[in-house]
Amino acid sequence: MESRLKVLGHPVHPMLVMFPVALLVTAVLFDIVDTVGGPKFLAEAAYWNITVGLVGGLLAAAAGAFDLLAIPAGTRAKRVALTHAAANIAVILLFAAVWVVRLNADSRAAGGALVAIEVVGLAILGISAWLGGELVDRLGVGVDRDAGLDAPSSLRPATATPRIGDVR
Repeated sequence: MESRLKVLGHPVHPMLVMFPVALLVTAVLFDIVDTVGGPKFLAEAAYWNITVGLVGGLLAAAAGAFDLLAIPAGTRAKRVALTHAAANIAVILLFAAVWVVRLNADSRAAGGALVAIEVVGLAILGISAWLGGELVDRLGVGVDRDAGLDAPSSLRPATATPRIGDVR
């Protein structure tokens, strides 16, 4: 099943997910180091990583919704995609709760309880990432119908005149 939302022939959702994942993982690492006595600027950096990670996560979720809605009902792909989406919503809600607590606090430091919530969020994120891989690699969701080892460039329309050396 081909992705519904593309830029220059490539699905948008996979392009967007890497940023929130990286930002949230880095935020948790910074918070852990800060909690065990690391430099205090790490708490502030973690807070801003969560802020930008949440924005990116919402954008990735919106792009993913386009593909989710296109998956036929009653398929394993639809069940996996709904679980993937639910897990990502849980991650966003957990990190949003941490963000709100830190927004209203005197310090941007997370402390033990918030770090524990972040670690749970990362565990769910890991499961969700695996489910996303299952959708693409195993179930072919978001994969171009003409995909293959010798597929032409996504920047060239299928009707374009072949160049010397192009394999068809």
